[in-house]
Amino acid sequence: MPDERTTRRLAAILSADVVGYSRLMGGDETGTLAALKRHRQELFDPTVVMHSGRVFKLIGDGTLVEFGSVVDAVNCALAIQRAMAARTENGPRITLRIGINLGDIIVEGDDIYGDGVNVAARLEPLAEPGGVCVSSIVAESVGRRVDVAFADGGDVQVKNIDRPIRVWKWHPGSAAPPAAPKTAAAAAATAKPARQAPSIAVLPFANMSGDAEQEYFSDGISEDLITDLSKVGGLTVIARNSSFAYKGKNVDIRVVGRDLGVGAVLEGSIRRAGNRVRITAQLIDASTGAHLWAERYDRDLTDIFAVQDEVTRQIVAALKLTLTPREQSQLAGAGTTSVEAHDLVLQARELMTRSKKTREGFEQLLVLLDRALALDPNYSDAYACLGWAHQNDFQNRWSDDPDNANARALAYTEKAIAADPSEPLGHYVASIVTMFQKNLDRSLAEAEKALATSPSYALALNARGCAHIYLGEAQKGIPDIERAMRLDPAFSQQYLHFLGVAHFMLSQYETAAAHFRERVLLVPETDFSRVFLAAALGHLGQAEEARAVWQELKRVNPRYLFAQHMARQPFRNPADAARIVEGLAKAGLPD
Repeated sequence: MPDERTTRRLAAILSADVVGYSRLMGGDETGTLAALKRHRQELFDPTVVMHSGRVFKLIGDGTLVEFGSVVDAVNCALAIQRAMAARTENGPRITLRIGINLGDIIVEGDDIYGDGVNVAARLEPLAEPGGVCVSSIVAESVGRRVDVAFADGGDVQVKNIDRPIRVWKWHPGSAAPPAAPKTAAAAAATAKPARQAPSIAVLPFANMSGDAEQEYFSDGISEDLITDLSKVGGLTVIARNSSFAYKGKNVDIRVVGRDLGVGAVLEGSIRRAGNRVRITAQLIDASTGAHLWAERYDRDLTDIFAVQDEVTRQIVAALKLTLTPREQSQLAGAGTTSVEAHDLVLQARELMTRSKKTREGFEQLLVLLDRALALDPNYSDAYACLGWAHQNDFQNRWSDDPDNANARALAYTEKAIAADPSEPLGHYVASIVTMFQKNLDRSLAEAEKALATSPSYALALNARGCAHIYLGEAQKGIPDIERAMRLDPAFSQQYLHFLGVAHFMLSQYETAAAHFRERVLLVPETDFSRVFLAAALGHLGQAEEARAVWQELKRVNPRYLFAQHMARQPFRNPADAARIVEGLAKAGLPD
C-alpha cells in the first residue's frame, strides 16, 4: 500500500453547488439525479480536466475542485457557467453557484482541508444563481488575465471565518457575453471541451545492477529521456525535480498521475554489467493503470544512445503524437558519440543535482567535465554543465576567485552554444548568467531559444518569466512562472518567490503576500522572501506583522544586509527596486 502523505500548499479551490437542489429532488427525484449525472459527465468533469483541475470531494449536489493556477480555476468556472447558460435541458434544469478562493490547504491522502477550502465553501452561497463569487485575493491575482470584469461585492462576514472577506462577483447576464452560436445545439457543441493535451511523467528508472555506485547511470538515463521528451512540442513533460520526488518509493501510478496532473507515466529499470546493458520500460495510463506500451532491450553499452532514441519514439507513437521534421532531427543526436564522455557527464550531473552542494563537489565536477571534454572537445552539454558549475560558484563563493566566476560561466556557455545551438541547456545557463550580469535583453533571448527547442523546460520558463519581471514587464512573466510550477510542482518553493515578486511589482500586494508566506513555510531559512513579505505587508498597512517578519529574518540570518542584497538585484527600472524600499518604510523598516 502506498504511504498517505500529509502536505501543505497554496492552491485555488473551486466550490460548486446546485441551486434549489432539495426543491428539484422533491419535484422529480429520478429526473434530477439523471440531470445531475449528465451535467457532471458531459460538462463539469471534462471542463475541470481541460483546465488542469482535480475534483477531490463530492458532497451530494456539491463539488470541491483543486487547481494549481488561480487563472485556471476562474476560467474553468466561467466556462461552466457560460455553457450552462447556453444549454437547453430536458427535465430539471441544473443551475450552479460557484465560489473560488486562493489559500493555504492541507492535503491528507485524497482529501483537502484548511482555510483555502473553508473560505471557498463560504463564498459559493454568495454567488448569484449561474454566477461566480471570488475572494479579493482571487480577483487581484487574475487581474486582466481573464476576459471578464468582476464587480465589487464589498466586505462580508461569513460563518466560522473570524475576519471580513471582500468579495467580487460575476454573472453571465451582468455584461455582454462573448459571441455565441445561433442555435442551442451549436452552443452545446461549442461548450464541449477539447481533448486534453498528452502529458507524461518519467519516474527514475530502478538501478538493478546490484551496485549502488551505478545509481548515477540509471538516474542519468531517466533524465536524458525527460530531456528528449521535453523537445516534443505537443507533449507536457513533468520536470526532473518532481518526477524524482518518487525515487525509491512504492507508489500507485494512479496516485502519481493525480498528483502530477499527467495522463501517462513511464517507469522502468536498468541493469548494467560490464559492456552490456538491459533496459526495461513500460508506459502506463495514469487514470486506469493499464499498459500502453512495454519493451525490454538487451544491448551493448555502445548502443545506449540508440536505445534512448527508440524509447522516446515509441512513447511518442503510443501517445499518438506526430513529430515535426525539426523534432525528428533534434531527437536523432545524443550530443556526443563518446559513451565514456557521456558517462562522465552523467556522473557530473549527479553531483549537480544533490541537495547539498559543497566546494568539494564543485571541484569534483570540474575534474569530471574536463575529462569529458578531453574525450569529446565538441560536447555541448559538458560545456554547459561547466558554465552552470561556475555560475553556482559565483553564488556560493567556493573557489579562490568567485568574483570572476560569472565571466568564466559565460565563456563556457558560449562554447556550449557554439558546439550545438539546438541543445537547450547551454541557452538556459546563458540566460541565468547574463541575468546576473544585468544583461536582461540577452537573458530573455537565451531563455526563448531554450524554449524554442524544449517547450516543457520548466527552468527556462522560470528564467524567461524572471527576465520579464526585471525588465519591468511583470504581467508577461506570470504565465511563464505558473507554467513552470505546473511542470515542476515539487520545486514550487523556488518558483513561488518569483511569482510573488511579479505580483508585488504589479501592486497586487495581497496576492504577493500569499505567495511569500507559502515560500517561507516551504523554505523556513529564506531571507529575501521575508524581505518581500515584509514590504508587501507594509503596503497593505499591516506594519505589526511586517516587523514580526523582519525579526524572523534577522534570526534566520543575523548577518543579512539589505542594501548589499538589493544592489545585486537586476531590476532595469530603479522605481521597481524603490517599491520594495517604500513598502518597508511604511512598516518602519529596516530598523
